[in-house]
Amino acid sequence: MKAKSVWLFALVLGATSCGVNMQSGPVQHETRSILRDKSDSAHVNLRMGGGDLRISGGAQDLMSADFNYNVAAWKPDVRYDSTAGVANLNIEQTSNQTSWNGTNKWDVRLNNDVPTDIAVRLGGGEAHFNIGALALRGVEIEMGAGDMDLDLRGAPKHSYDVRVRGGAGEATIHLPHDVGIYAQAKGGLGDIKVTGLQREGDHWISAGYGYAKVQIHLDVSGGVGQINVLAD
Repeated sequence: MKAKSVWLFALVLGATSCGVNMQSGPVQHETRSILRDKSDSAHVNLRMGGGDLRISGGAQDLMSADFNYNVAAWKPDVRYDSTAGVANLNIEQTSNQTSWNGTNKWDVRLNNDVPTDIAVRLGGGEAHFNIGALALRGVEIEMGAGDMDLDLRGAPKHSYDVRVRGGAGEATIHLPHDVGIYAQAKGGLGDIKVTGLQREGDHWISAGYGYAKVQIHLDVSGGVGQINVLAD
């Protein structure tokens, strides 16, 4: 099931239960950035009702982002503060009103060098996370209906955990091949495909996992759809 079809299905369900706001208009474009300060680490939280969400690295600032939307209520709320050396960045779509011809796209770039925890909650749509170059400390993703591509390939210097929870759609996770990997994957009504890892009971590990100085622990589960775990 393609992401757009799944998202449309979610909108139909919303229409039957709480109505549909069809007040869409011209696409609005906003660019936002958060300067990098002296914070030692960052917590990044993103909450999006539905649309196209992209997260990557390469920002000179702590964060640089472009937002495109054509429903006024979808204007993202960007909040930032720094407490005890921790930068707290929150980006939230505060309204879940829907539109049959809605456009809602976020392109968020983060700084590669700041140790970062990322938490994402996406109601439905399409997600592309190319974050293997970031100094990750932890990743947590919850997604309702849609397709997700999570690319963690890179050269991490520290171990971290990844937790993914999906509803309906396809989830593909790319893992680096030169670190220790411990992966658990559970599907409801979908299939699970794991390549590049050795199966041991109810989990998979990479060759030499027990001796690796840097390890990634992956815990992924889905409801309806395909789960792909690829250690390239």
